Amino acid sequence: MIELEGVPELIDPVMICAFEGWNDAGDAASTAVGHLDREWKGEVFASLDAEDYYDFQVNRPTVALDNGVRKITWPTTRLSVVRAESGDKTRDLVLVRGIEPSMRWRSFCNEILGYAHELGVEMVVVLGALLGDTPHTRPVPVSGVTSDPDLARSLDLEETRYEGPTGIVGILQEACTHAGVPAVSLWAAVPHYVSQPPNPKATLALLNRLEDLIGVRIPLGELTEDARAWQLGVDQLASEDSEVAEYVQSLEEARDTAELPEASGEAIAREFERYLRRRDGSPGAPGGHATETGTGGMAEGRETGTPYLRDPGSGHPRPRKPSAKDDEGGDEADDTAEDAEAGESSDAEDRPDDQG
Repeated sequence: MIELEGVPELIDPVMICAFEGWNDAGDAASTAVGHLDREWKGEVFASLDAEDYYDFQVNRPTVALDNGVRKITWPTTRLSVVRAESGDKTRDLVLVRGIEPSMRWRSFCNEILGYAHELGVEMVVVLGALLGDTPHTRPVPVSGVTSDPDLARSLDLEETRYEGPTGIVGILQEACTHAGVPAVSLWAAVPHYVSQPPNPKATLALLNRLEDLIGVRIPLGELTEDARAWQLGVDQLASEDSEVAEYVQSLEEARDTAELPEASGEAIAREFERYLRRRDGSPGAPGGHATETGTGGMAEGRETGTPYLRDPGSGHPRPRKPSAKDDEGGDEADDTAEDAEAGESSDAEDRPDDQG
């Protein structure tokens, strides 16, 4: 029996989940939930026992000094609650943010569903991000999928047809379906040739789609400007490499050809409604970045310099070409490129192509 202390009765609660790891390309999904927690000042009310679900040789605990005292932080999954208010609409969000578990996935999902049941959650939304052949210069594709045919029709979602390996996102969605809890997964496609986190453009796309789904305006803070700066940085890197520039152009042509029918009245109306919702809104705080210890700035625990590109064929990093300015600094640019390549541990083929 799950006992909740200090959690008031919630208003039309929706549970929103994201997990770092296999289903979180560019950290886009976990950063989106972190942003919600930061903007609405979420209060953690529960955390899952790390001993039950994590292999500490895979997800190692971290140690830090707090006023001279050593403190260990264990990898885990935390639950917090926020109250989202937009005009005359108020809705509570239960935020689940953590790391994909190493073991006991069924018990893990059952524990999360236990909290959903006790809190009276009306729907579970799981956020994910995957690598894809999508150009960084175009809007980030976000697909909404569900296993419930009725929910697919009522919310204009796709009914999932995916077959193949899956992650905790797919397992949790199916667990919700079997438990009779309406569940939706929102997936953002991240360009595989620039996959290192953070990816504020993909995070922004997920939040925009989530906003449409739950009917509450989400304050974006500096996320819009972060997304613009990210794209300009990738534009500059691509322009310095003719092979990558040509590859991006081919992706643009394929995308534009495929999406000609998308310029529909429905799509235009959806964008106009989003504009009206935001017209009178006030700016919020900067977006959050997913960490094991909670929320923080976009750069918390990770460098946020200009992203580097990956080779379109091999998926290996392609540091930008040195310029005349770099030559003034000796071999520093070469050392940086070598360090980036040595530190990159996952290729495009290792990331999920899973929307299940």
